[in-house]
Amino acid sequence: MDLRLGSAPLVFGGAPIGGLYAPVGDEAAAGTLAAAWAAGIRAFDTAPHYGAGLSERRIGEFLAGRPRDEFTVCTKVGRLLVPAAGDADEAEGFHGTPPLSRVRDYSRDGVRRSLEQSLDRLGLDRIDIVLIHDPDDFLGQAAEEAYPALAELRAQGAVGAIGAGMNSPGPLTWLVERCDVDCVLVAGRYTLLDDSAAASLFPLCLRRGVAVLAGGVFNSGILAGADNGATYDYAPAAPAVLARARLMRDACARYGVPLAAAALRFTLRHPAVTAAVVGARSPEEITADASYLSTPIPDALWAELEEL
Repeated sequence: MDLRLGSAPLVFGGAPIGGLYAPVGDEAAAGTLAAAWAAGIRAFDTAPHYGAGLSERRIGEFLAGRPRDEFTVCTKVGRLLVPAAGDADEAEGFHGTPPLSRVRDYSRDGVRRSLEQSLDRLGLDRIDIVLIHDPDDFLGQAAEEAYPALAELRAQGAVGAIGAGMNSPGPLTWLVERCDVDCVLVAGRYTLLDDSAAASLFPLCLRRGVAVLAGGVFNSGILAGADNGATYDYAPAAPAVLARARLMRDACARYGVPLAAAALRFTLRHPAVTAAVVGARSPEEITADASYLSTPIPDALWAELEEL
């Protein structure tokens, strides 16, 4: 699968510029996207869920006018956006969002409506990668309705690659076993703190030629610094998890390596992983992420981290 990754095996993750955890202004979002482009990143991951369409709109506005064959856009289906009955801001962890609510819909019609809406927000006439988003509690419908709808659109050339994006490797494995998908996005399950995706999902993907996009490489924040108040899996880190992350940080420090650099490079070392999805809300964050690709990491450090 040709992701048109540019000069870096990174995909820009669009959740933070959709207001995840805290609002992000239009100017800051545009600056962050410009920094990603300047760093050689040419693939962008978004979803209707991210800021109730805000992330898609901002990515679409940034890419407008750029040659279409120079970038890849990935978005998702499974959540339709409808007018909110009340104040929808801060819903599901996103801030500064439009007055829209999310409605789960993995039906054939829902998939088509979702893609029409996404194309409008993105300002595009086609989407390169479409993923079924978080169907943990809707696996039957995802396999029987959402997947066939996407497969039909793929056969028509209306969309490019198709797959699923989830946090849990088990349900992703279930879908890969049953559906002819091109790729999966697994978030937070192949990291220095949690490598559970390597048990069954990654070997299956290697056997079937399914590309893996690995998201959540910093486990939602803790592996970017392991400071007090750090988040792990979208919640405050438990003391035991924070202590383990600090041991890793200290090991990295002895070799002059930032913990975040080791976290990103660890994910990319696995042969199943095609690219890492890294979210950012500022130019400094995405520039730092790209710089970690050239950080020297000694084998001795990898050996120490494997013991922690």
